[in-house]
Amino acid sequence: MIVKGKRRKVAWGITGSGEKILETVEIMEEMKKKYRKTFDIRVFISKAGDQVLKYYNLSNTLETIFDKTWTEINANSPFLAGQIQLGKFEFLMVAPATSNTVAKISLRIADTLLTNASIMGQKTSTPIYVMPTDFREGTTITQLPNGKDLKLNITHEDAEHVEKISKMPNTFVFEHPSEIPSIFEKHASN
Repeated sequence: MIVKGKRRKVAWGITGSGEKILETVEIMEEMKKKYRKTFDIRVFISKAGDQVLKYYNLSNTLETIFDKTWTEINANSPFLAGQIQLGKFEFLMVAPATSNTVAKISLRIADTLLTNASIMGQKTSTPIYVMPTDFREGTTITQLPNGKDLKLNITHEDAEHVEKISKMPNTFVFEHPSEIPSIFEKHASN
């Protein structure tokens, strides 16, 4: 269980989306600096997340900024779900979360590191914060690693999965990386 007075562990999960990844990494670096005495941020990267981080030239950046980073081997390795189950983390944040990850959580498919950990967190009352890339139906513009814009059409089905997980126990959905500081602030005052 989490002991007050000690640095509390936070699990940050990164899935295979480039959408808002640059802003998310910048804000998480700020959170690490601001809350260095309060939180120990541990980074868990999905297999697809690993590919995307390399594509955006962020792999080395994350390893330099964060002392503890792990890349998914399978749904139980590293054993994040077990650590979540035992209450070792203050919260799990999945940011950014692909539509695939959101749909799997919505449909209770725990076959990846981060879907398994998220579903276990819901079962054990660990707060789960999810920043879906496909937040609402409609058109959105994202930026590619080369700086060019990419127009994406978010489907009704993807938006439905976001709505569904937002109603699940211990699960909090947010739209933009700028909301991350308020999550840390809320837990720092607990």
